[in-house]
Amino acid sequence: MIEAERLEKCLKKVEKPARYIGGELNSIVKEEAALRFCFCFPDVYEVGMSHLGMQILYFAMNETDYACERAFAPWPDMAEAMNSESIPLYSLETKTPLSEFDVVGFTLQYEMSYTNILFMLDMGNITLLAEDRGEEEPFVMAGGPCATTPEPLADFMDCFLIGEGERLNIQVMDKIKEGRAAGLNRKEILRSLATLEGVYVPSLYEVTYKEDGTILSHRPLVPEAKPVIKRVRLHDMDATFQLDRQIVPFLETVHDRAVIELFRGCTQGCRFCQAGMMYRPIRERSVDTLREMAEAILKNTGYDEISLTSLSSCDFTQLMPLVKELSRTYEEKNVGISLPSLRLDSFIVDVLKEIEKVRKSGLTFAPEAGSQRMRDVINKNVTEEDLMRVVNSVFKEGWSRIKLYFMIGLPGETIDDVLGIAHLAYKVKDAFFNRPKEEIQGNFRVTASASCFVPKGFTPFQWVGQDSIDEFFEKIHAVKGAVRDPKVKFQYHEPYVSRMEAVLARGDRRIGKLLLRAYENGQIFDGWSEFFRYDVWVKSMEEADIDGDFYANRERDFDEVLPWDFIDIGVKKAYLKREYEKSMKALTTPDCRKKCNGCGIEDCEMWGEFHAAAHGI
Repeated sequence: MIEAERLEKCLKKVEKPARYIGGELNSIVKEEAALRFCFCFPDVYEVGMSHLGMQILYFAMNETDYACERAFAPWPDMAEAMNSESIPLYSLETKTPLSEFDVVGFTLQYEMSYTNILFMLDMGNITLLAEDRGEEEPFVMAGGPCATTPEPLADFMDCFLIGEGERLNIQVMDKIKEGRAAGLNRKEILRSLATLEGVYVPSLYEVTYKEDGTILSHRPLVPEAKPVIKRVRLHDMDATFQLDRQIVPFLETVHDRAVIELFRGCTQGCRFCQAGMMYRPIRERSVDTLREMAEAILKNTGYDEISLTSLSSCDFTQLMPLVKELSRTYEEKNVGISLPSLRLDSFIVDVLKEIEKVRKSGLTFAPEAGSQRMRDVINKNVTEEDLMRVVNSVFKEGWSRIKLYFMIGLPGETIDDVLGIAHLAYKVKDAFFNRPKEEIQGNFRVTASASCFVPKGFTPFQWVGQDSIDEFFEKIHAVKGAVRDPKVKFQYHEPYVSRMEAVLARGDRRIGKLLLRAYENGQIFDGWSEFFRYDVWVKSMEEADIDGDFYANRERDFDEVLPWDFIDIGVKKAYLKREYEKSMKALTTPDCRKKCNGCGIEDCEMWGEFHAAAHGI
């Protein structure tokens, strides 16, 4: 345990000491535990505490005889203070250094947080390279969405957990406990972990390369290591662990509210969306379960807002009944309801009218592309007419601030397609002001926000090359030049960050050298604009002999072995190829709820819906 006196010295020097003290409402301190696990979020406290997955795994594990504690990346002011006092990175619950835990687990939410993983290991006095770790050091593992493309971090992780972690985390802890009880050493325990479905142990595999730098093979070295790692998923969301509380921070976080997860998965089939492919099939919670969760979380936290979250919350089949029930129950208590993701569906206006009874905020919609042709390419099954119908309806209900999300650099995109972003923004503005004067209320603003497209694994676009930085800037400047109205705001993400995200997201095992070099060159908090330095990344790529174009901008052949091909997420490669070919012809694919599109998911929960529909049930 860290000495309180030395820690207090540090806390007096930093901007937000509440990040580092723990003791929040609903946090759990266990004196005795079979094994101790530290959940590490590789970003600052306010970001990590807004992550629902952390809350779920924290309380699920603490219901067992294991202890789960938390650690976050210390802001540079705290890191400097800790180094001056020789304080290693520690857990919030018991102030235990990371090196003293049995297991340290990272969640991989965003590629640009990878250098923070090395930063946290280093601050926690844990050997960075997995092959150099001693018997007394913790097992270091990682899970989360980016764990499905694990190779860039293979040098640093003892194992990866591929899939939904509520049950898998516990199974891994059980294996480690059993192994230690049997007197197994570190390597023997790792071999036993490799027998679990969904667990990938990189040290048990060998990767070879062709002369052109592409992968020749990825093969297991021991019998326990499976040639293909299947992603683990839960089936019955009502039967799995139900979150009934959240840790309530002492300071404001990114999402400072109660959160309930409506369902997992998505049926839309957007071709750019890795999560939409990876989390298939859709699995809904019942209204009864959600009502009970909402009641318990509000009671145990004191929050005055409930966020109904999922990849596409508006696709929840019982959304309107749920919203009406929650609104009726909590309106008098002044508890608001929010939907973080809104689809351009006609019924959404009725939902919004219901949730705005307590408080009204700005609205965000995601057309994703400026032209209909590009929306068809990416399979975003919405039209300009859909957008205008919804915005006209919400203007009538008193909303005056609209945010529109777009991507720039989509496959096959032209300047004309990109200029459609400005066209749509202006059309929304005109719709607001072209109404009778007596209906025009509020301080109007439409914001068009554009991110730079990053092709991701397990999507139909995994074979395409990313736009160059010059191409991104050409398109951004075209939109900037077309937006000349103070009521219309255009903002964009930096292409330099997106380029590095593409290098890391599409990387193989050789990217580990780059990450290590970038960290040694001082890169941390790369997801924060004030810390990201593209010149340092360029220097690090040169020193690590990494060609950024090879990973970010190169088109892949269909027969190329991709760095993640040994992972089976359920969606088959043949389906992704088929969707890519349809995208090149701007052909769309319907929502899975309307028709099975043959993605390859086995034991798909949607089959029941198809069967029922086919038989008029």
